[in-house]
Amino acid sequence: MTSRGSVRPTRVADQIRRELGSLVVRDVADPRLAGIVISGVDVSRDLAHAKVFVTLRESAGVETTLRALRNATGFLRHKLAHRMRMRVMPELDFVHDTTLDTASRIDYLIDRALAGEPPADSRSNPDGSRTRDR
Repeated sequence: MTSRGSVRPTRVADQIRRELGSLVVRDVADPRLAGIVISGVDVSRDLAHAKVFVTLRESAGVETTLRALRNATGFLRHKLAHRMRMRVMPELDFVHDTTLDTASRIDYLIDRALAGEPPADSRSNPDGSRTRDR
């Protein structure tokens, strides 16, 4: 059973995730934010900070997307405060969520292992030969 102090940050995090996802899709006109998904939010116990995890459909523009989100932070916090009716809105820190990338890599390695192929190793050369360990 969780203590009373830890329930509110969890509820606030869930609501921030839902509202922020809606705001990014409907109210932010920045084309650099097209195709992002708010995959999770962690809120500190004192509700002062929120780490917002963002999943991108294209990993090529990670820094550009994060910069666009950081530029829109004031606007997003203002809109969130009104929607959530909170007197003090947590500071938002946007972070690239690599969970899907990691899961895809694991799936790839499992598929190779099941097919009987040797795992692709960072120490392998493109032609398949192994580099020597030093």
